[in-house]
Amino acid sequence: MRVATINNSMISKGQMRMEGKFFLNETSLLCMPLERNADKCVTLETVADVMNPPVFKRQFCSPTERAVQYFQSSDVNIASESSSVFVYKPQAERIKAIVHKGDILVTGFGTIGNARLISRHQDGVCYANNVARIRTKGEVLNGYIYAFMASKYGSAQLNKNASGSVVRYIEATGIKKVLIPNTRVSFQQEVDDLIQKSARLREEATDALDKAHTLLHSAFNNKDTNIKSVSIKKIYAAHNQRFEASYYVSNNRNIYDSIVEEVEFMRLKDLCTKIFRPGIFKRQYVTEGGITFLGGADILNAIPSSYKQLSKPQVKRMPELMPKQGTILVTCGGTIGNTVYVDNQLATCAVSQHVMRLVPNGEVHNGYLYAFLSSEIGKKLINLFAFGSVIPQIEAHHLELIPVPILDDETMNSIDALCMQYVSYNEIAKEKERKAISMVEAEIESWTTSKKN
Repeated sequence: MRVATINNSMISKGQMRMEGKFFLNETSLLCMPLERNADKCVTLETVADVMNPPVFKRQFCSPTERAVQYFQSSDVNIASESSSVFVYKPQAERIKAIVHKGDILVTGFGTIGNARLISRHQDGVCYANNVARIRTKGEVLNGYIYAFMASKYGSAQLNKNASGSVVRYIEATGIKKVLIPNTRVSFQQEVDDLIQKSARLREEATDALDKAHTLLHSAFNNKDTNIKSVSIKKIYAAHNQRFEASYYVSNNRNIYDSIVEEVEFMRLKDLCTKIFRPGIFKRQYVTEGGITFLGGADILNAIPSSYKQLSKPQVKRMPELMPKQGTILVTCGGTIGNTVYVDNQLATCAVSQHVMRLVPNGEVHNGYLYAFLSSEIGKKLINLFAFGSVIPQIEAHHLELIPVPILDDETMNSIDALCMQYVSYNEIAKEKERKAISMVEAEIESWTTSKKN
């Protein structure tokens, strides 16, 4: 049962509402420590500029010099720094939809409160108009502001002030009213240092993975991608004897043929001890004391997290739900072919049965195998075997057929080392960011504790 003492001033601020559901929902309860200690806070608009670009009709285009990468609201919290979607750059510049290094982004539509600190890899890209831009003023530390906005207290204020009965939303005018704890300068600096170190590590991790992909792609830059004839013999030899132009005549198919016919390779089934996904089951959620449960979209986040928790007894009965460190996860329904390397932190979570597990057997280095599957080449090969007219899917017996090129030892070792650097840097970055956010949350919680004492 939720209980809280509400004074008259809080009722007047709440538009004279006296309903329990207004003051005692989870979002309102998280906002109370800040509202009761407003004298220890400042509004966001006093320390930062907040804006939304105007609504605009997007002019999609090919990746040319006059194009810029475009990201939508759901991309704010993902780990990837790149997009395959491009819009006309002069239009994005005209409406001020371009973001810059150091900007803080906050989602204000649908799922409200996801935050992102823009890195140098996204300096100059375009985000959707329903993503608010926060640019700190003067000497204000953007790392500290980001840590607060990414905390449960920052997210709660955004959700409390949001409007809309069907699709909830909040714009810059509402975001400006968010209360920011005005803590001591040394504390803000400590939090900012952690966030800035985390941001640098993520940038270095992205650099390492990009170098690994570049080394991999250089081995295939002269392969033939022209349309070829298809023999009846090849159709009969196919894994399901299907006669589809998209399967036999496509860039994905040309990549497959160039590996199978021109380089040394091994099938994915020979490089893994097991390729599987857990069976379908009814989830037993609990409110606390459970195991964090991640869906296919959650594993792609910069910090994989979810409010859903599975009961420990259920996870104990189904240990395959928790992937072990070194396992490679592949999304196999809807958006197909996104890959994630399981580190120590991800290994503490349960992952949806709609995500494929690949357990490497050590025949090639784990880092090399991950680099190949996460590359543009690997993703196209995974999608070559996709099926389904409404929701695309892929199963384990399809992934087993993927050919993995075996390059010279020096190249494979270099790619593996870069990928392991990518995994290590990302893991440390997540630890530092989590620590910074926890420090901010603990500081706010200490206000309540001190008042009780």
